[in-house]
Order: sequence, then C-alpha cells, then structure tokens
Amino acid sequence: MNSLSGGVFLASVLFVVYVALGYPALLAVWRRRAPAPRRATGEERMVSVILPVRNGERWIRRKLESLLNQTYPRERVEILVVSDGSTDGTEEAVREFGEAVRLLRIPQAGKWAAINCALAQARGELLFFTDVRQTLDAHCLSVLVSYFADPGVGVVSGELVIRPGDTTDKKSVGLYWEYEKWIRKRHSQIDSVLGATGAIYMMRRELASPLPPGTLLDDVHLPFQAFFRGYRLLLTEEARAYDEPVALEAEFRRKVRTLAGVYQLIGQFPALLGPRNRMWIHFLSHKFARLLLPYALAAMAVSSFFLGPFWSPPAVTGQALFYGLALADPWVPRRLALKRLSSVARTFVTLMAAALCAASILFSRSKDFWGAPTAGA
Repeated sequence: MNSLSGGVFLASVLFVVYVALGYPALLAVWRRRAPAPRRATGEERMVSVILPVRNGERWIRRKLESLLNQTYPRERVEILVVSDGSTDGTEEAVREFGEAVRLLRIPQAGKWAAINCALAQARGELLFFTDVRQTLDAHCLSVLVSYFADPGVGVVSGELVIRPGDTTDKKSVGLYWEYEKWIRKRHSQIDSVLGATGAIYMMRRELASPLPPGTLLDDVHLPFQAFFRGYRLLLTEEARAYDEPVALEAEFRRKVRTLAGVYQLIGQFPALLGPRNRMWIHFLSHKFARLLLPYALAAMAVSSFFLGPFWSPPAVTGQALFYGLALADPWVPRRLALKRLSSVARTFVTLMAAALCAASILFSRSKDFWGAPTAGA
C-alpha cells in the first residue's frame, strides 16, 4: 500500500465517519448542560410579526388566519406583511384582512430587504419571524414569549414539523430533517442552537440590526447578532409550525442556498471559527465540516485506486456499489425493499452535490442563490 494514498484514504474515512456518526455520538453523551431557562406564562409583551413574501397568494390567506387565531392577546400583536415585489394576488389577499394586518410594499430585492423594511416599522419589544407556507399552532406566540422572562435568552426557535411524505424520496428528506432537529435540540441543551428555524422564531427587538445586502440566511445572521452579545439561542418543541414534504430536487436547491449561506456567514462572523465562539467545536463539527464533506469523499474515491492489490478492489467496489445504488434509485420500484436503501443513498449523494454547488458563492453574486426558503442552516 502506498503510504501517501493510504494516509489520505484513512484520513478521509475517519473524517466522514466523524461527521456522519462520530459527532452525533459525541452529542449523545455530552455531559455539560446549560441551566434550564426561566419561563413565565401570562406575559403580554408587544410582539411584531414579520412575514416577508413574494408571490405567496397560494398560502397567504391560510397563513394570516393561522396568525390571527393565536391565543396570545390580539391587542398585543401587530402583523407586518412585506410584499417583495409580488406580481400575483398576494397583496390583494392581504388587503382582505383590513386593519388586522399592515401591508408594506417594496420593489423586488430579496428577503433580506423585506426584513429590513419590517425592522424599520416594527413597534414590538419582541419580533416573531415566519414564512408564508407554514401554519402555526394556536399557542405558538404564547409559548415563545414565555421564554423571554429569562434575561439571558435572546432568541427562541420553535419546531418545524414536516408532514409525512407520499414518496420514498420525500420520506428520506423527512428523515434527514429529523436527524437535523435532533442535533439542534442537543445544541440548545448544551448552550445554543447554531441559528434558528426561519419559519418560526422570536428574538428581542433591541438585538436585531438590519441585515447586510444580499444576506442568504437571515434566520442565522439575526440570531448570531444576539449570540455574540452573550445571549442564548434556544429551541423548543412546544411551539410548532407545519409544512408539507418536499421532493429531493427542491431540497437540493434549498440545500445549495443554505450551505452557500454558511460560507457567507463565515465571512460576516469570522469569530465563528475560533474560541470567541463558545460553540466553536459544534460549529466546526456540524456546519463547517459539512462544507468539506464532499471533498473528503472525493479524496477517498481517488485514493482508493492507489491502495495496492489487496485493499483497492474492496474499497473501489464498495464505493462503486454505493454511488451506483444512488444513481439507480429513480428506476428501483417502490415495492422492493432495496428502494429504502437506494433512496437514502440518493438523498446523501444529492446533499453532497449541493455542498459542492454551494461553493460557487465564492465566485457568484449572492442573489443568484435566492429562491427556495430555508429551514435553517
């Protein structure tokens, strides 16, 4: 075995295993826990709901009804809908709700611009950010507000529940989201989540500054503003938003944007990579490592051919079978048990391809990545 090739192969395998299995295992046995936040029910702080939308006529009525049916005192809530240059019937639908909703209109510029417009108009002590597609539990606002009785809490994110999918690839995407939520819950227990769930989170108004132009991950950039001022970012399962499952192609586009946003965040918050970030081990293991994962897989594949006559055949064959299974997935009948394996393999390979595509933000304009909303990075 060539020592260089063997070293590259072994290092790549260990890196992939750590990111996929080792780090989650480490989280499962992590002993340090931050104190449980102090909560107070019945608090009635003023809440500004910020709902940016572009061409959301399909969902906007249902969404506004979900907001207006909250158990939180209606007189303590203002709802700001910012139309980012909508060209469908979104604005007409919002006007149907009369004075219960404030409609703000801006020329099409992107979600960051819509949020900045709302920040300038919001009067609430607390800001609730949400997206147009998801419906909310009726007690969502009440639950989130209760956490701000703790002065150390800066942001609280609810849980996004993806309804069961009707196809194998949608189920695989849903399984990945469950895995992601498990990690976020552990982060919240340790100290803070590494961002928020864009469809359902709340933060203190005094901690929110306007977003830089072209920001891709507003639901991470805004929470990090609070995090680096010493506040905690929490996740609660008691407040929920509900969304429909997405196909793998849509998840690919969403993931490209999310991971491109991580590159952007590192440039905006370079302290994320060092000890000034009290969650730096977790950021490197969870966020940053995912950017490197496809390159480790490529190094593993290339070095497999130079391991010598004993090790190369099984290493090459094993990887060829895995990637072949992913490529064959669209043609594997759903009734076969093999479909469960091929769908997972295809989902994994698709997410790795998204990580590679995300790197193009280093050579592109950020607006090229606007499109599918994120559920958090």
